[in-house]
Amino acid sequence: MSADEIIHQSTRLRIMATLNALERREMLEFTRLKAIVGATDGNLGAHLDTLARAGYVDIEKLFVGRRPQTRIKATTSGRRSFRGHVAYLRKIIDRAEATQRRK
Repeated sequence: MSADEIIHQSTRLRIMATLNALERREMLEFTRLKAIVGATDGNLGAHLDTLARAGYVDIEKLFVGRRPQTRIKATTSGRRSFRGHVAYLRKIIDRAEATQRRK
């Protein structure tokens, strides 16, 4: 088991954690995700592009009235990769804790 280098970057990890907390088909508005993650428009957009190219998120752009709206959700592949990365991180933590207990 190894790190998922796409998800491992801290902003992308926060994005994927946020999206994985949603129901499978639920989408989150860009502005809400930006507030949760604490990113700028450009920074969040760049990280979402990286995640979309990897197939980890779906991005939907539409208009509500005359206002543009961008919504994002984690794909099945993205959810699977996130779970794998979390398992990788848990393994590191478990090893560190086991080492501390032996001292």
